[in-house]
Amino acid sequence: MIRVIKSGVSDEAAADRDAMVKMTVEGILKDIEEHGDDTVRTLSKKFDDWSPESFRLSEADIQAAISRLPQQTIDDIHFAQAQIRRFAEIQKAALVDVEEETIPGVILGHKNIPVASVGCYIPGGKYPMVASAHMSVLTAKVAGVKRVIACAPPHGKAPNDAIVAAMSFAGADEIYCLGGVQAVGAMAIGTESISPVDMLVGPGNAFVAEAKRQLFGRVGIDLFAGPTETLIIADDSCDGEMAATDILGQAEHGPTSPSILLTTSEKLVESTQREIERQLKTLKTADVAGVAWRDYGQIILCDTQEEMLQEADRIASEHVQILTKDPDYFLNNMRNYGALFLGPETNVSYGDKVIGTNHTLPTNRAARYTGGLWVGKFIKTCTYQKVKPDATAAIGEYCSRLCELEGFAGHQAQADLRVARYKKHAA
Repeated sequence: MIRVIKSGVSDEAAADRDAMVKMTVEGILKDIEEHGDDTVRTLSKKFDDWSPESFRLSEADIQAAISRLPQQTIDDIHFAQAQIRRFAEIQKAALVDVEEETIPGVILGHKNIPVASVGCYIPGGKYPMVASAHMSVLTAKVAGVKRVIACAPPHGKAPNDAIVAAMSFAGADEIYCLGGVQAVGAMAIGTESISPVDMLVGPGNAFVAEAKRQLFGRVGIDLFAGPTETLIIADDSCDGEMAATDILGQAEHGPTSPSILLTTSEKLVESTQREIERQLKTLKTADVAGVAWRDYGQIILCDTQEEMLQEADRIASEHVQILTKDPDYFLNNMRNYGALFLGPETNVSYGDKVIGTNHTLPTNRAARYTGGLWVGKFIKTCTYQKVKPDATAAIGEYCSRLCELEGFAGHQAQADLRVARYKKHAA
């Protein structure tokens, strides 16, 4: 039996919030399309109190930001980027061009072609999300994208030095200190000072996620990445301190970040709730994490491991931590997740910051149909065909009959022309 011990906000309340966000974003994007830089500047001043002479940072600005950082911070950024680059290069090596003669005279293939230009959004309002620069800019560059631009909001009424350094080290071609929907809209739509891109990537708040959703089609996007989600799957081998720590560690992302404990242990349910209350008394980000847990946290109690698997696939969470006796059971059987973190020795924070896998992952149950950001998202797999004269005469006859079956006279004429011209050659 599956029992909900603690539930989050109702579906109706979430729908009302989503409707408000949708309407707000529609208006902003329309204004950017109509008024370009003027709207971007007005919104930046309104939301971030930021209106510099130019939103784009000069090379001197970038070098000044780097020079202000401690050497340890620079070394740490380089270490993280080395891990992310290494795994991205491994993934890219798995993508190969192919060409095969499938039947005599018919040669089919595909080529992997990087997207030409990408806009990367790096959140940085409440928390300076330095790692997002690695995950988006660096991964795009490993994929072979020629023009990568990056936007991050001001932090404390100035560009964040560590984010700027991370963007630069990752290989960004243009760096802008600009945040929110105005940044995403400017990159996708284009303004007098920002040339539009072909694709948008990167996480963000609900407004940024909605802007990407509305811009999809006009540009490509990586995925719909809304508020951070975490699912802890645990049995009686897990203790309340670890479960609570891992829940709050992701709940601190924002007041609407869902965290779920899915377990077969009533004892763990009780100890985790006590631990959450205890840790919230000392956690520096308790003002955010506490609200997220209160409003969006859930506890679900199951009787069996199989029930936990069923629930986990239904939830399709962005991050899934497996704190059970047999983590590989979920690795081998679970289908819907953004990223798995197997065993107590690892955790979502490693994936978010340093270990090498990408932290831009599907939310809102999108894990049912997509994985997270990786080099392959920046690469178009494009097919081609080459056909020899003998083969086109034979294939053409099949194609002609199939076109006639569907009533496509123009298609049929294309096939018939090849049959007429090349059948004599085949004979």
